[in-house]
Amino acid sequence: MSNEQTVLIVDDSPSILKMLASCIKGLCNINTAHSGQACLQIAAQFPQPDLILLDVSMPEMDGYEVCKALKADPVTVSIPVIFVTGLQGEKDEEKGLMIGAVDYITKPFRPAIVAARVSTHLTIKLQQDKLNQLAFYDQLTGLYNRHYLMDVAKQKMQAAQQQQHPLWVLMVDVDHFKSINDNHGHSVGDLVLQQVGAALAIDDETAVTARSGGEEFVILFDQCDDEEAFNKAILLLDAIESLDPHKINVTISIGMAKISEQDKDFDSLLKRADIALYKAKENGRNRLELAF
Repeated sequence: MSNEQTVLIVDDSPSILKMLASCIKGLCNINTAHSGQACLQIAAQFPQPDLILLDVSMPEMDGYEVCKALKADPVTVSIPVIFVTGLQGEKDEEKGLMIGAVDYITKPFRPAIVAARVSTHLTIKLQQDKLNQLAFYDQLTGLYNRHYLMDVAKQKMQAAQQQQHPLWVLMVDVDHFKSINDNHGHSVGDLVLQQVGAALAIDDETAVTARSGGEEFVILFDQCDDEEAFNKAILLLDAIESLDPHKINVTISIGMAKISEQDKDFDSLLKRADIALYKAKENGRNRLELAF
């Protein structure tokens, strides 16, 4: 368990909020919400809570409805929920667990029990986060890995096709990377990849930057017009050229493709970006080529 973790306590009663907060004080950071709607808003914001203590009986939107909404949203589905309730029937508990809650705390609650339950589920959440880190992230750069990229790309592709909005993919390759490894060693090569990866991580909620393997990276972004997308790519070229790690001149080549009617799936879009990347290499490197 980490004291950097956050628990969101949701209850329409200020006195209950205060009591629950006192039970877990010192275990974690604490945030509070007075309604189900406020819970949903806070849970979707970064940084997200690691655990939610959720009152069942609330006006307008009860705990069951809130839990259903949390589990139906891909952004909040992984946040564990513990119901806090005065209901003690087996059917009520079964209903909550079927909806997606991980545990129940019944009123009147004992502080030691509350602390123990919260501590247990924060530990489980921390372990799950570490597993996700291994499963979805590249260990060298900290960027997403190819496995995660392909999963999220399918979702973005489907959304772009259904909602008729742009989706861009950039294939990025570090120029002459083999020479960097040969002349300076693999440890320096790793440092170069780490710095390139950090520079390629676009500060945009809609963007996904992944290391697809070796010295290749893939970037996805949507919700922007042609000019904005082109400018983002050009800024990446400039950002990499200005890095100068270990006084090594580092540049990248970029192949860029926009979703079109000819792209039936993400593999088709990615292939067009890859062909454009090959052209960028052929035409001198340190440049951007658009796919048509």
